[in-house]
Amino acid sequence: MKQLIVHGTPELTQAALLDDGRLVEWDSQYSLDNQRAGSIYMGKITNVLPGMQAAFVDVGLTKNAFLYIDDILPVNLDKQPKVKPSITELAEIGQILMVQVSKEAEGTKGARVTTHFSIPGRWIVYMPGADYIAISRKIEDDPERQRLKQIMGSLRRPGEGLIVRTGAHGQTEEAFWQDLQDLREQWQSILHKSDETYEGPAQIYQDLDLLPRLARDVISDDVTEVWIDNIRIYEELKSLIRDRSPQWQGKISLYEHKMPVFDHFRITEELNRCFRRKIWLPSGGYLVLDQTEALTVIDVNTGKYTGEVNLEQTVYEINREAAEEIPRLLRLRNIRGIIIVDFIDMELETNRSSIMDLITKAAWKDRSKTVVVGWTKLGLLEMTRKRK
Repeated sequence: MKQLIVHGTPELTQAALLDDGRLVEWDSQYSLDNQRAGSIYMGKITNVLPGMQAAFVDVGLTKNAFLYIDDILPVNLDKQPKVKPSITELAEIGQILMVQVSKEAEGTKGARVTTHFSIPGRWIVYMPGADYIAISRKIEDDPERQRLKQIMGSLRRPGEGLIVRTGAHGQTEEAFWQDLQDLREQWQSILHKSDETYEGPAQIYQDLDLLPRLARDVISDDVTEVWIDNIRIYEELKSLIRDRSPQWQGKISLYEHKMPVFDHFRITEELNRCFRRKIWLPSGGYLVLDQTEALTVIDVNTGKYTGEVNLEQTVYEINREAAEEIPRLLRLRNIRGIIIVDFIDMELETNRSSIMDLITKAAWKDRSKTVVVGWTKLGLLEMTRKRK
C-alpha cells in the first residue's frame, strides 16, 4: 500500500511517499524556491572551448551554464553517414540559442544545459526534434507495449519524440491524445516566448512546482491514500486532481489530528536517520555516505554485527541489507550521477551475484533511471542515477 503524506507551512511544503509504511521518497519546496532543472532559457554563448568540446552559455544565472557537444548535436546524427562535427562548427561566441537545464548547478560548477528538449506530461514525455517512440522499461507486458507503440505511432507527427511513462499502462488513446495536445500547445507557447525574448538571457519556461508535480507524477492508481495537514494545500491539490484525474479525488483527505502528520507516520524520525553521514542497518552494520562534486561514495561496514554462522555469511547478511537500503537512500536524498559502493569483501561469486541482483531489483522501483553497471576489478560496485 502506498501513501502520500503532505505537510505544509507558509514557508515550506514537504511531501513523503510511503510504501507499506516505509519511507521511499521525500521532496520539499520553500515558498521562494526557484527550481532550475527542466527550465528553458534563451542564452548567449560567452566562450567556446575546442579542447573540451564544450561551450559556456549565459542564461542569466549566477554562473554560466555548461553546454557539452553531445547536448547540441542533432539527436539523429548517428543515422547520418558523416563525421561528427567539432564544437567550433556548432557554436560561436555571441550566438543566441534556446537551452534547457538538464542538471542543477552544484558546488563550483554551473548548471548543465542541452538543446535536446523534453517536457513531461501526465502520460507522455514530449521531445520535439527527437523523432522516435519509446516505452517505459517498467511496462513489461509485451502485448501492452505493442498496443502503446501502435497508439503513439498513430498520434506522433514527424520530428516528434514520444516517451510513454510508466503510469500510462492501460490508458486509452483519447487520454494520450489529450495529453499530447496539451504538450504541443505548451511547446508552441515556449517557441512564441523564445521569439519575444530572442536576445536573451531570459527564462521562458519553468517546470511545475511541487503540488502540480505530485498531481502529475506521484498520485496514481498505486497510491491508495493522500493525507494533507494544510487546508490551503488540501484544496489546491484536490482541485488539481479534479481537473486531471477526477477518479482519484476520493483518495485525498485532510489530516486534522493534534499530533503533527509527519510524526504520526514516523517520517520525521526516518528523515533524521537517513540524512546522516552514518546510517545504521537493522543488523548493527552501517553505511557511511560521502558526496563530492564528482561522485558519491558509500562504504559498507560490519559495525556491531558479529553473525552466527561464519565470516562469509556474516558479511553477506550485512551486504544484503545494504543492497536493499542503498537505492532507497538514493531516492530519498535525490542523489544523482556516479555512485560507487564499497561492499564488504565476499569470497563466493554466488554471493556477489546475489548482491548485484538484490540492488538491481531494489533500484527498479525508482522513478528516476538507475543503472547498476557492475563490479570493478577492485571489487567496487558502480551505479549511475539520473535526476527526477
